[in-house]
Amino acid sequence: MTFRQYIREWTDDPIKNVLAGMVGTFALIPEVIAFSYVAGVAPAVGLFASFVISIAIAITGGRPGMISGAAGSVALVAAALVRSYGLNYLLLATLQAGAFQILFGLLKFQNMMRFVSREVQTGFVNALAILIFSAQVPQMVHVSWHTYALIALGLAIVYLLPRITTLVPSPLICIVVLTAITMAYPMPVHVVADLGALPTGLPSLILPDVPLTLDTFKIVLPYAFAMAMVGVLESLMTADVVDELTDTHSNKRMECVGLGFSNIMVGLFGGIAGCGMIGQTVGNLRYGGKGRLSTFTAGAFLLLLLVVLHKFVAQVPVAALVAIMIMVSVSTFSWSSLRELVRHPRLSSTVMLVTVTVVVLTHDLAAGVGCGVLLSGLFFSFQVMKLLQVKNSLSPDGQTRTYHVMGQLFFASTTVLTDAIEFQDTVSHVVIDLSQAKLWDISAAETLEKIATRLKTRGKTVTFTHADQQASALLSAVS
Repeated sequence: MTFRQYIREWTDDPIKNVLAGMVGTFALIPEVIAFSYVAGVAPAVGLFASFVISIAIAITGGRPGMISGAAGSVALVAAALVRSYGLNYLLLATLQAGAFQILFGLLKFQNMMRFVSREVQTGFVNALAILIFSAQVPQMVHVSWHTYALIALGLAIVYLLPRITTLVPSPLICIVVLTAITMAYPMPVHVVADLGALPTGLPSLILPDVPLTLDTFKIVLPYAFAMAMVGVLESLMTADVVDELTDTHSNKRMECVGLGFSNIMVGLFGGIAGCGMIGQTVGNLRYGGKGRLSTFTAGAFLLLLLVVLHKFVAQVPVAALVAIMIMVSVSTFSWSSLRELVRHPRLSSTVMLVTVTVVVLTHDLAAGVGCGVLLSGLFFSFQVMKLLQVKNSLSPDGQTRTYHVMGQLFFASTTVLTDAIEFQDTVSHVVIDLSQAKLWDISAAETLEKIATRLKTRGKTVTFTHADQQASALLSAVS
């Protein structure tokens, strides 16, 4: 990226980008507060984090127009750490997650997204939707009937209002209406103030108050790595969505580094790590926010609203957040994937189901994606292995047998080749024709060398023909 291009990403259509960023802020607040209670932290932690992330990543990120905040899968990963060890351990994990993400960018980890198949991505979002919904269950048990009534009303507003107008995000109207009702008619329901204090000013620099010992890092490191992994994964998937919608290309490596830097800043100012937010990003684009200024405005305007309207936000009923998160869960889930279970190949459906199952059972999104990627690789290797064919022909004098190897020869397909060789054959000379074969690894070369050795011990001469440059280099390495 040139400096001129970077400046243009800030200055193109400033009015439209500012207005889109302001609308994005309204869409950001309810979801950030909702995910804050999912993570088990006070709303201030998530809101401050979203302010810092938006400002920092607008400057350092690689995808203009993308909204990032303290919400999504990272909050689900962080919840277990907060429950067990408290906020200060979360701050340390946030700092470490940011460092991991910078390292991912420097090591070009974004290229690993090529190995995350569509089935794994679908499993990821479906599992995320299930975990989001399950996190609402505690807020819907042992509560008064008023809570259920508010949740029902909130869902009605969220789903029905867009049929009338989309000028104002329906989740925001849901919050305003339900808050007004509970303030006008007090009722026994939980409100945001019960979750923790809201910010009333600028965030201040803070360092994690934890013992910096090996035991502490052993506790925090697995959570930090998982937060970094799912944060990068969700951000890169969001960036791909923006690339597709805008027909542009983004700098994924810069996005990884920018997200890492942003999360380090978040950790230093007492917040929870964040990532790209697909819903808010799509909304930002819909209103014309395609530049860095829209992302910056979303964060700056968020802080302004918190300072001015924090008393109102404190009275928001938790039922409104539950309604919003149910909507987020339903919209996140890929319902078409249920039909595709029948229509798609069985192996593809298996990858998606395994990804979902591992995530739901372990509450570890990184583990689910890892298992899905591993399974995809195994299934791909199995399919490619089956493409290898070995045919043989006998010379007119009956003394030479030629084996024509066709396809990809690698560790998984070497058994197919070995099984095709007739070691008890009476011919005196064996030719292995590699003109239509591609050798990929040392395992393939070692298999060919072993086949030759076994044939030679039976008094036969062996010749490899038409080996390309890579095959010749591999065979030389094992000879």
